[in-house]
Amino acid sequence: MNILILAAGTRNKIVQYFRKSFNGVGNVVATDANRLGPAIYDADKYYIVPSIKEPGYIDTILDICNQERITGVLSLIDPELSLLAINKERFESIGVTVIGSSYDLCEMSLDKMQMYKWLDYHGYKCAQSWLDKEAFYRDLDLGVVSFPVFVKPYRGSASISISKVYDKETIELLFAHEDDLMIQEFLDGQEIGADVYIDLISGEVVSVFTKKKIKMRAGETDKAVSFKDPLLFELIERFVLEAGYRGQIDIDIFDVKGQYYISEVNPRFGGGYPHAYECGVNHIDLILNNLKGVVNERNIGSYEEGVYMMKYNEVKIEKL
Repeated sequence: MNILILAAGTRNKIVQYFRKSFNGVGNVVATDANRLGPAIYDADKYYIVPSIKEPGYIDTILDICNQERITGVLSLIDPELSLLAINKERFESIGVTVIGSSYDLCEMSLDKMQMYKWLDYHGYKCAQSWLDKEAFYRDLDLGVVSFPVFVKPYRGSASISISKVYDKETIELLFAHEDDLMIQEFLDGQEIGADVYIDLISGEVVSVFTKKKIKMRAGETDKAVSFKDPLLFELIERFVLEAGYRGQIDIDIFDVKGQYYISEVNPRFGGGYPHAYECGVNHIDLILNNLKGVVNERNIGSYEEGVYMMKYNEVKIEKL
């Protein structure tokens, strides 16, 4: 029983955790488009592959699956999630399980405006958002929203090209120099990250880990502390089941004056997942169980509060 981790990049800890769980069970195979992606060297075997935008990319991945007798495949980057989902049947035809959510959910998660509309329609508290700056200006004049706000690409990840804006002049400047931007209400509150696993077989939420973010770097959690709130667990479970996510997901949430606002969803392992793992919340074992055909039991909030995560730099040395 072998697992394929795509776009491993710098996610060494994730590859190491999979190696630990799959030890004696099967191999962990990793890919990256760059030979200097350090995480591939923590796998049992690795492949250098073309960019996901190259024609024939999926054929290359399917060939690796056949050659390595892969049982399950997942990706660690957002743009590839939809690609895997839309080709799910091709993977299943060779006995490979795509560990992830549906194509529509992957697309919605990548499109911040689509996610906002879904959340708003279904009655979840979320940051008000606008694609049309003139509509934003009208709401600004009506007092519906106030500065500061965020201006960001409505499709994107890793906090790339996000600007905190305090006036109309800056909005005009940004919109004049970049396409596909949106304006989003600034949520002034405590940012929270949730690592959630939804069983691939039963579709039930079986594990949730939440942390208060203390510091961010390049769009990922750099420092955080674990905490629990039954009301938050209940909100997360209701949202996840209503949307229909599967497998590992990462949710960004804000606590604004005691009210929880859902911000974004990454249908993959988030950059802060090692915090959950080191607190005993092992979602890799849950994946392995599902690949074996075993339904996982519900075990939400089974971890200690007040445990801090602090990231630091490491060095990988290889002779290539």
